[in-house]
Amino acid sequence: MKVSRIAAVAVVAGTAVLAVSSPAFAHVTVQPEGAAAKGGYAVIDFKVPNERDNASTTKLEVSFPTDHPLASVMPQPMAGWKIEVTKSKLAKPMEMHGEKIDEAVTKVTWTAEDKGIEPGYFQKFPLSVGALPEDTDELVFKAIQTYSNKEVVRWIEVQQKGQAEPENPAPALALSAATDDEHGSTAAKDTAAKTETTASDGSDSSGGSDTTARVLGIVGIVVGAAGVAYGVLAGRRRSTGSEA
Repeated sequence: MKVSRIAAVAVVAGTAVLAVSSPAFAHVTVQPEGAAAKGGYAVIDFKVPNERDNASTTKLEVSFPTDHPLASVMPQPMAGWKIEVTKSKLAKPMEMHGEKIDEAVTKVTWTAEDKGIEPGYFQKFPLSVGALPEDTDELVFKAIQTYSNKEVVRWIEVQQKGQAEPENPAPALALSAATDDEHGSTAAKDTAAKTETTASDGSDSSGGSDTTARVLGIVGIVVGAAGVAYGVLAGRRRSTGSEA
């Protein structure tokens, strides 16, 4: 009897621990679709799970880091959701593609127009962002999740290096090493430079065309001369035959 009681207590205790720790397995997170390279552009998805059995997620607010502002933030249209983009003035204007930018997106809010994210489901909220900063290894966003029963969960705790994960961690986007892309990339510049060098080189396509034309001209002259010689010889043979 004592053994069975101890086992029962252990099961109850284990269940209680799982019940307390289970929300830690379902955070609001952010991941790129492909790579999120420093200095480039990327499409990122905020993944929002519904952690409640009796309520739906009806609102998501994502705040952007002010220490690394993003000049370009474009949401993808989503059926059943109203999207609001909030911009704010920058304390220090930044330059992008030769233009000065004095404001940036500081928050994007998605509000459900229907049922939202129902229990047992999750939803991805995509954004196109850029240009990503080159002086940091990650971007930390702060997200607020609101349920249909008015409950609010704040995913705003920043993970500290060397410490355990907080209860409600803020979504963090890891940035990869800078790579060349279509926006003024080194590869594009190299291609343009090679094209320019080829155009100015003495062995370019126009020079090759001139050489080919000269060769064809000489061949034509030789063939013509051969034809004339053949005609003269043929005439002589005919005249010799008629005299005989």
